[in-house]
Amino acid sequence: MSTTRFIANKTARAATQKVDVDFLSVKHAKVARDFFSTIDGYAPTPLVGLPALAADLGVASFHVKDESKRFGLNAFKVLGCGFAIANHICEVLDTPISEMSMEKLCSAEVREAVGEITFVSATDGNHGRGVAWAANKLGQKSVIYMPKGSAKARLDNIRAEGADASITDMNYDDAVRLAWQNSQEKGWVMVQDTAWDGYEKIPGWIMQGYTTLAFEALEQFEEQEGARPTHVFLQAGVGSFAGGVQGLLAARYGDDRPKTVIVEPELADCIFRSAQAADGDPHFVTGDMATVMAGLACGEPNTVGWGILRDYSDGYISCPDWVAANGMRMLAAPKGSDPKVISGESGAVTTGIVECIMHRPELAAIRENLELDESSRVLVISTEGDTDPEMYRRITWYGAYPEVDE
Repeated sequence: MSTTRFIANKTARAATQKVDVDFLSVKHAKVARDFFSTIDGYAPTPLVGLPALAADLGVASFHVKDESKRFGLNAFKVLGCGFAIANHICEVLDTPISEMSMEKLCSAEVREAVGEITFVSATDGNHGRGVAWAANKLGQKSVIYMPKGSAKARLDNIRAEGADASITDMNYDDAVRLAWQNSQEKGWVMVQDTAWDGYEKIPGWIMQGYTTLAFEALEQFEEQEGARPTHVFLQAGVGSFAGGVQGLLAARYGDDRPKTVIVEPELADCIFRSAQAADGDPHFVTGDMATVMAGLACGEPNTVGWGILRDYSDGYISCPDWVAANGMRMLAAPKGSDPKVISGESGAVTTGIVECIMHRPELAAIRENLELDESSRVLVISTEGDTDPEMYRRITWYGAYPEVDE
C-alpha cells in the first residue's frame, strides 16, 4: 500500500562544508526580479493567506503563493526558462542582463546581432510553454518534446505560443536526452532545468530566475505577517525550483532560515531516494513514473539543485498521488471565508502534505520532528493552476484519487 515516507536531514544545520549558494543570493534575485519587471504585464503573484485553514491545521498562519497568475501562463516556469533565454542572448551580445530590458531584447537591432536561434526543451507542459512564450516574444523559434501521457491541453497551449511541439513515446528523462541530442546535432540551444556535468550554466540561470517568486513571497509574507515564515514546503521534480528557493533562503537567512521540507510523488521521488542513499550522490528513478503530478514526474536530479537540497533542506517526503488531489480539493473549496485558490496536481501537493502531517496520527513523528505547532507560520507555493482542465475537473468535481488509509 502507498505510504507517506519522511527522512530528516540531521546535518542541514550542522557546521559542515556546504555547497556555495551565493549565485542565488538576494543580490542575484533582485537582478532577476528587476529584469522581469521590464516585461509588460509583470506584477508579483498573490500571496494568499488562509486563516480558516490555518486554524483547522493548528498552525499560526498558512500562506499560498499563487503562481497561476504569472504572465497569463497559469504556472511559474517562465521565470526560469525566460531568464535563461534572456541571459543566453545577453551573453551573445556581451552585455550583462542587469543592463538589459525586455524591450531592448525584442528590438530589431538585437535580433540582427544574434541572428536566428532555435531553443529546444523537454517538458510535461509548463516549462515548454514558458520556453515557447519567451522565444516567441524575442522573435526566435522553439522545439518542444513532451513525454508520453502528456495532456493534449498542455500540448495545445505550447503550440499556441508558436512552438513546434509534439508528444513522444518516451518518459521525461528520455525526452530530455532527445532534446540534448538534437541540440548538439542541429546547433539548437537547449533550455532545460536538468543539470549534469558539462551542462550547468543554463540550469543555473533557470534557478536564478526562480528566486524571483521566492523574493516576492518573502517580501509579501513579512509585510502581511510582520515576520518571516517558520516552515516552507517545496515540491520537487528535478529539484531546480526547490533548489533555487532553498538557495535564496539559505543565502538570505543562514542558519536562521525557515525549516524547509522537499515533497515528491512516490513514483518519481529521485530527491528522496538520493537523500535515503546517504552517500551524498544523486540517485535516479527509472520507468514510466505514472504519477498524476506530471510536472514532478522526473527521475534524474539536477546535480546543482541536488547539492543545495542535500546540504540545506531539513527533510524529504515521498507521498502518494491522493495527497496532491486532497490539496487541490482543499484549495478549491476553502473553509470559512478563505479565498479560493485554483491549484493543479503539482501545485497543491504541499498543501495536501501539510494537512496530512497535522491531522494524521500516524504522521505525528514527522510533525514533532519538524516542530510544526500552533506557533508555526507555513509557506507553500502553488506552482501551477488548472493546466490540465480535464484532470482538474476529475479531481475537484468527481473525486478522482480519493484519500486512502496508509
